[in-house]
Amino acid sequence: MRLQEKYKKEVMPAMKEKFGYKNNLSVPRIEKVTINTGIGKFMQDEKAIEEIVSDLMLISGQKPVFTQAKKAIAGFKIRKGLKVGLMVTLRGRRAFDFAQRLISLALPRSRDFRGIEQKSIDTHGNLNVGLKEQIIFPEISNENIRNIFGMQITLKTTAKTHEEGVELFKLMGFPIKK
Repeated sequence: MRLQEKYKKEVMPAMKEKFGYKNNLSVPRIEKVTINTGIGKFMQDEKAIEEIVSDLMLISGQKPVFTQAKKAIAGFKIRKGLKVGLMVTLRGRRAFDFAQRLISLALPRSRDFRGIEQKSIDTHGNLNVGLKEQIIFPEISNENIRNIFGMQITLKTTAKTHEEGVELFKLMGFPIKK
């Protein structure tokens, strides 16, 4: 069963029952998924940046945009406006599809994975997950990988509290620790 269907058929009724929501629109849902990665150590290597862009496109199904430095930091040799990272924002069906692949394929493949800590969900019910390497996604073939990069994934929800967020992600099938 796809995650979006599961959300409508199982998660919504369970959330309405537990938290006493009156209608379907007041039930928390995934608003968007943001995938961020820094390109700091690859800044001088154009080919490596192209590989990171293509890997992010394979993982997300959407072309990433460059993020720029907001201020200069001399210690890191960064000037204001310098391209320092890549970001993809997924909404709607793409966000649910990505979350489905994250739960069922990517997280179980990561090394020493024992579940997501509850403290990864903030006070507004948003989940933040950091991954050390992109090769846990099945879309990336291990043969032609030259550069391994990490990424930060944020699942933004419409939940108001930490408890609502934890319950939403548990019902959706995320491996949240007790």
